[in-house]
Parts: sequence; structure tokens; C-alpha cells
Amino acid sequence: MSEESISRVTVRFEPYEIEMQVEPGTFLLDAALEAGVHINASCGGKGVCGKCRVIVESGAVEGGLSEKISEEDAAKGIRQACTSKVTEDIVVRIPTESALDKAALKALATGSSQQAQAIGSKELKAEGRFDPALTKLAVSAEPPTLDDARNDVARLLASLKKAGERHFVFDFEAIRDLPEAWRQGNWNLTTTIMRPVDTKTSRNHVIRVEPGDTTARNLAVAIDLGTTTVWAEMIDLTTGQVLGSEGNFNAQISYGEDVISRIVYAGKPGGLKRLQETATGSINDVLKALASKTKVDLSEVNLATLAGNTTMTQLFLGVEPKYIRLDPYVPAAAYYPPVRASRFGLALPDHASLLVFPSVASYVGGDVISGVMGVGMHKDPRLSLFIDLGTNGEVVVGNQDWMVCAAASAGPAFEGGGIKFGMRASKGAVENVMINPATGEPALVTVGKALPKGICGSGLIALVASLLLTGIIDERGRYDLDHVSDRVRVGEDGPEYVLAWSKDNQLDRDITLTEMDIDNLMRAKGAMYSAYMTLLEGVGLSIGDLDRVILAGGFGQSINIERAILIGLLPELPVDRFTFVGNGSMLGARLVALSNPLRAEVGDIVDKMTNFELSVAPSYMDNYTGSLFFPHTEAKRLFPETLERMRKVKEAVSQTS
Repeated sequence: MSEESISRVTVRFEPYEIEMQVEPGTFLLDAALEAGVHINASCGGKGVCGKCRVIVESGAVEGGLSEKISEEDAAKGIRQACTSKVTEDIVVRIPTESALDKAALKALATGSSQQAQAIGSKELKAEGRFDPALTKLAVSAEPPTLDDARNDVARLLASLKKAGERHFVFDFEAIRDLPEAWRQGNWNLTTTIMRPVDTKTSRNHVIRVEPGDTTARNLAVAIDLGTTTVWAEMIDLTTGQVLGSEGNFNAQISYGEDVISRIVYAGKPGGLKRLQETATGSINDVLKALASKTKVDLSEVNLATLAGNTTMTQLFLGVEPKYIRLDPYVPAAAYYPPVRASRFGLALPDHASLLVFPSVASYVGGDVISGVMGVGMHKDPRLSLFIDLGTNGEVVVGNQDWMVCAAASAGPAFEGGGIKFGMRASKGAVENVMINPATGEPALVTVGKALPKGICGSGLIALVASLLLTGIIDERGRYDLDHVSDRVRVGEDGPEYVLAWSKDNQLDRDITLTEMDIDNLMRAKGAMYSAYMTLLEGVGLSIGDLDRVILAGGFGQSINIERAILIGLLPELPVDRFTFVGNGSMLGARLVALSNPLRAEVGDIVDKMTNFELSVAPSYMDNYTGSLFFPHTEAKRLFPETLERMRKVKEAVSQTS
């Protein structure tokens, strides 16, 4: 038994006889939603509405008390589920006012999923591959004399050779600073060395010299430049520890929500320069926030790594992107040489090196390569489907012998874009929802357990799945305006569902989901599902041949597998075949900074990949049209278990009512 399974605790929900294993510290409301147990909750988990009352019959929880719970009720074991942390095995009874028929609950219950065994610093160290691309080395030398008047560079080369280092070239800036560094450090200094990918034929670069011994402080930033969002991590290259992460929207959204719109804008007078500056500005904003969060001065950063799709990469580098969208869809380059980060306006010191991930094709870039590398797909014999869920959704099918890839323009819905109350997964974003099928009332959880102020991608999927499962919307995404719930209404933008009333959220108006929002999600999920189908059909395979599905993307690890299957975003497969890797783009950007051997493997992945251009694939549009339905127009063939589940819920609800 693994340490992970030993540390988990069991929550038993009565009167439904449903058990759920969770990590200690999990909020009881989160556990209930994952188990498919409905508990009234409308404030997002902040603890102010007082509706999520439960009775802890055995065991104990941490928290769960407030002015909403009287001393008498507390003595009876009554707690608020949203603020109760599970720390041991417990039995919880759901009060009658929150209860549903047991048959309905079993039909609503969701499954679990696995965390992918992504490579981390511990694994790198255990395998002897913790070898940062940039290292610091402290050396010393005897001061020059009339008998030993070697120049300062020669003296440093001799010191490096004595330390076992060979084959160096010096950046001019390092030579310029060397005389003062030697003497200020009393002939002790630290060299910052950039390692080449091929250590046999290439030379090490001395990019910086500092007086004294500064080896204890060696920092890098890993950057994920997404179409909709920008994320960065601060990494200690000495220990491999991630000191913190920060993210925000990519301000390029103002010039188009997808890559095609931005390529078109780049073709306007001054457009490319403006998009380059906007990308740099977005990254700098995140870096400055990250530095403040981690209490790091950006002048201490020696290395930056950057992963993004092909268009984002070329826009950031100021490389003309128009040929990406013109037949035959050719990017400027597969690989980019290491460059100084300051050359592109990044708020980093002049000596800091920038490593940019390569691209496979016009719409398959470094973000997906980094994820494939991070989970070791290129060395695994199992047939895998790798899905990077984002505005520019990328898909890879293959194993250690071969891989095929494609990109689908899914749009920004998965990251909260194009949705009336959409937002990224920050504090106050609704990230999980379950709707009572009898009353239409939602139980919802927000990021940070704050009052709701919008809905992020994972919450959008959960909400639409619940609306579909409870019959509030039909397979076309249209509302049943005769539904018993007063949350279904006609608003200023047409039929909508009220997720959070104005009195229960941070805004001055109700938070709703419109049919237009649902259409945007349907098109996004249709683009992704049709990409899987087209790739698999192109190599003579089918969904059933897959051994595993790996989910990447900024919100990939937050979505519920069964709900994503329910709406037709993911293929219908056993839940245990799905694994999460989280932000794959960030994972690879981090690993390249920590391991030169892994950096060398990037080229192997690029060489193995064959790209499919979906825009010219004859079957893609047919597959896309078939996907514009919940879950699919061919649901009997592709989603038989999902249809049966929907039937059982409708039957259970009708019996309850």
C-alpha cells in the first residue's frame, strides 16, 4: 500500500451509504460534491449563508462552527460543511432538507481520477538527472605578480580547469566585468555557466562573473505563455524547489481571443510590434507579482525558460507569424537558440539567458512538447492520448515508437473567456457545482472559498453537466423554461440559469449562464473531441484502443472526469484510464531549467511527432459537426454508458417528485 493511500481518510454519507476517501484537510463540502451527495450551499464555501448544515455522527472535523450554529446545535454535532475540514474517518448525516432520493444520488455520483506521475526534482535527483541548464561555480586564484602576469581570463580558465571544468567561451559582458570581480572578491569569484545541450561538441558559456561566493543563490523563472493566460514559477536551481507561482490574463486578448485573430492583427501596420510588447508586458506583470510573492529580487534571476504554442512563441519573439495560417502552414523555425532575456524586454538582468521551447508545426508548439516530456509519454509503450485543454487545444496520440499530433482552435471558454461571467481560476471563481435535480438549486464551491464573482473553466463544465443531467437543458443546450426552479428564466441575453443571486455573490447583479455561453462551450468541446477522433481514425485506431488519456492545461487537473465525459468533452472510457498532469506547459518549462539531460530529450520528441493539419483533413468537419450536441450526435455508439446514466437520473427524479 502506498503512503498516499495510507494517509487518506474515509467520509461516509448517511442515509445514502456512500463512502468517499479524501486527503486529510479536505473540506467536507468538496468531498460531498465529488461523491455526488447534494448539500445546500450557495455562498461558494465562504460560510456566510449557513445552508450547508450537516450532522457529524462519529469522528470529528476541524472547524465548521460559526454564528449560524447555536451552542445547542453544535452539541448535537451540527456543522457547516463548507468550513469543516476532514481530518479523520467520519460519518456524516445529511439533513432531510438537503436529502435526495438514494437512487438519484447513485446516478449523480461521480468517479475519481489519477494524478499522472509527472517528473519532479525528487525523481530527477534519484535518477541522477538533476543537472540544471545553468549552474554557478565558485573559484579562486592567486593574485598576479610580475612573475605570473597572465591576463584575467587566462587566470579564470586555469581556475575552472583546476575545478574539473573544460571547454569554455566567454560572453563579452563577463569579460568586461571580470577585472573588477577578481579584485573586489580578493581573487575569489563566482562564475555563472550556461551548459549546452550537446556537451560533447559544444562549449560552456560563462555569462556572468561576481565577486565572492554567491553559489547559494541561483534562481530561474519558468514561463507558460498561453493564448489566454500567462503563468510563471520561481525556481531555486540549487535545490530544485519551486518557490512560488503566479498567473494572469494575457493582455493580447484585447487584440483577439484566438491565435488566428492575433495573426491577422499582427499583419496590420505596427501590429506585430504591439503584440510583442503586449506579450512582454503581460509576462513582466506576472514576474513582478511573483517576485513580490516570493520575496525575490528579479536581478537575482539567471535563467528564464518559456513554453507556448507556435503563434504565441513567434509573437513574443517578434517573428512574423502570417505564414502559420497560410497554406501550407509553415512556422518560422522549429528551434530557437538561447538568447538574452532582456533582448525581448523581459524585466530580468542583462546576463539572464532565455531558453525557448521548439515547435513541431504551425499550431503544435512548445506547450504540448513540454507536457509530453513531463509525463514521459515519449518513453512509454502504452498507447496514450495527450490532451492539452486550452484556447489552442493540442492533441497527441502515440507511444515510445511514434506520435501524431494536431491542434484544434477550441476558443477561450475553457479558461473563462467568451463566457458572460467567465473568469480565470482565481479567488471567487466557481470551480465546482452540483444541482439538486428535484429543485434546481445549486451547491457550489469557489476558489479560495470566497463569495462567488464568476465562473472558471472547471466550474463551467460541472455546471453544464449538472444542467444536462437534471434535464434543465436538453442535448442541444437549450433551457427548459417550464422547469420548476425559479433560477431558470429569460434574461436580457435570452434564456439563462441563475447560478448565484446578487445577495449571495460579490457583484451587484445575479451571476448567470446563458444559452450563448453554453453554445461557446459546445463549440469548444466539439473542436477537441473531433480532433481526437480525426487523429485516431487517421492512424487506423479507435477510442477503445487507448490505454490511457493524459489531461494537461491550466485547469485540466480541476475538472471532473465523468462530467467532462457527460458533455462529450472527453471520450467515454473507464475513469481509471485518465490521469492529470496539470499545467503541462509549465511542467516542461520547469524541467528544462532543472535538467540538461531532459532538455536534450526535447529534440527526440520533436523528431518523433508527425503533424496532422485538421483544416485540410476530410473527416475533421464531419467529426466536428457530430460533436455539436451533448454528448454527441452518435451517443448510442460513442457514449452508451453516459446515455444510460442520464436515463437513470431522469427516472430517479421522476420517482422522487
